[in-house]
Amino acid sequence: MGDQWMLRGVEYANCNCSYGCGCQFHAPTTHGFCEAMGSGHIAEGYFNDIRLDQLNYVMLLQWPGEIAQGNGTQQILIDERADARQREALRKILHGESTLPGATHFFVFNSTMSIVLEPLFVKIDLSIDVDARRATVHIPDLVESTGTPIPDPFSGGDYRARINLPDGFEYTVAEVGNGSTKAKAGITLNLSNSYGQFNLLHMNQDGVIR
Repeated sequence: MGDQWMLRGVEYANCNCSYGCGCQFHAPTTHGFCEAMGSGHIAEGYFNDIRLDQLNYVMLLQWPGEIAQGNGTQQILIDERADARQREALRKILHGESTLPGATHFFVFNSTMSIVLEPLFVKIDLSIDVDARRATVHIPDLVESTGTPIPDPFSGGDYRARINLPDGFEYTVAEVGNGSTKAKAGITLNLSNSYGQFNLLHMNQDGVIR
């Protein structure tokens, strides 16, 4: 039997696409290339006998063309509170190792990479409210990201939209919002008022738990 793991928590991601993100529908990206930041808080999790509760992570991702064309660059940032065993466990999960091939977004993203930069172990201040479509990611001197609801120009309030993927490899339902990100780690990002995604995270080595 291989490694057994599970993550349950919340995720917030921001990419350079327009609201909706063509990738969610097997359509081309908005600009013909992809740049993204993904983040997650693990409320409860494990990797074999290693507990991963209350740890945070961030992924920086960049492709020169469509994701399926490959040649991407990836860097993961792992909560500095994790000990050595937890760090290696999260590295394996976030790099798509110890996973049924194609079963999770971690595996799919990593399979398109030409460059996988060394992980960074850093202080990650993270807040994600899926229903409210609000999130903040703060890693001193490296990553700043803010997620907010899409403004409704007609009512003056907040606009709400969801994406439902019954067979998705990352989530079943995601709230769509607005995101802005600046990153200057191994990957540089400068995203402004583009696609923001807020979703529950619940998966194991075999894929999304529904």
